[in-house]
Amino acid sequence: MTAPHVSAGGTAALGTTEVHRMGYGAMQLAGPHVFGPPADRDAAVAVLRRAVELGVDHVDTSDFYGPHVTNEVLREALHPFDGLTLVTKVGARRDADGGWPSAMTREELVTGVHDNLHHLGVEQLGAVNLRLPDSWTGSLEEPFTVLRELQEQGLVAQLGVSNVSAAQLDEALALGPVACVQNSYNLVLREHDALVDHCAELGVAFVPFFPLGGFSPLQHDGLTAVATRLDATPMQVALAWLLQRSPAILLIPGTSSVAHLEENIAATSLVLGPQDVTELDDVTELDALA
Repeated sequence: MTAPHVSAGGTAALGTTEVHRMGYGAMQLAGPHVFGPPADRDAAVAVLRRAVELGVDHVDTSDFYGPHVTNEVLREALHPFDGLTLVTKVGARRDADGGWPSAMTREELVTGVHDNLHHLGVEQLGAVNLRLPDSWTGSLEEPFTVLRELQEQGLVAQLGVSNVSAAQLDEALALGPVACVQNSYNLVLREHDALVDHCAELGVAFVPFFPLGGFSPLQHDGLTAVATRLDATPMQVALAWLLQRSPAILLIPGTSSVAHLEENIAATSLVLGPQDVTELDDVTELDALA
């Protein structure tokens, strides 16, 4: 069901900005394990330019992808980013072994924002997500306040949070406006079901990372059965399920292939019937792992 001339679907609010619901995640433009340069830089540039041709106007990135690699490729392909909302994240860094240690101090957060600005070649970032380390138990007040200060300086247009609970989102909201939440969520991994609904009630965009399973692509007999019936690919069906799941959801699937990009964007025109949704709602993580 690939279609080379489809658009990136309807629009929804990303804070005060209206964007197409199908965006693009740049993580896969870096090398293996999101470390080092891409195997084919020209192909990476081509994917980004094709995404924009197809209507993508929301790109997710981070300077710790590579590190620096995805932002540098983005700059080469799309600068000056006319009409694009660039969303990045801070709160982590990369070490020499490719690890992901946290970077939550004031100095690290300020440096992270400035590094993104520098490598993208922009004066302001469309949004910056505060990405919390796993099992974070501290208050968000200090790190979120640091980002609020950078926002007040005009370096950041909007703020978001990532890898958070509902209580942490509410804590951030008490400190200032939150444009988006970026958590792991897909057809199989639904730990944040309640948070998706909470975001919709609040008018906060929910942006799933790993919408297709990340480094372990989604696999499930039920998903395959629905895809076969609709003459679509399983990944298209998984994306369509997310789009119908909540009007608050914005998608950022990543790929380094133009063909796969076109396939992903074609999912915006895929209509799931009530029976399709019922069958997909019954998919569980346990079934997928069996």
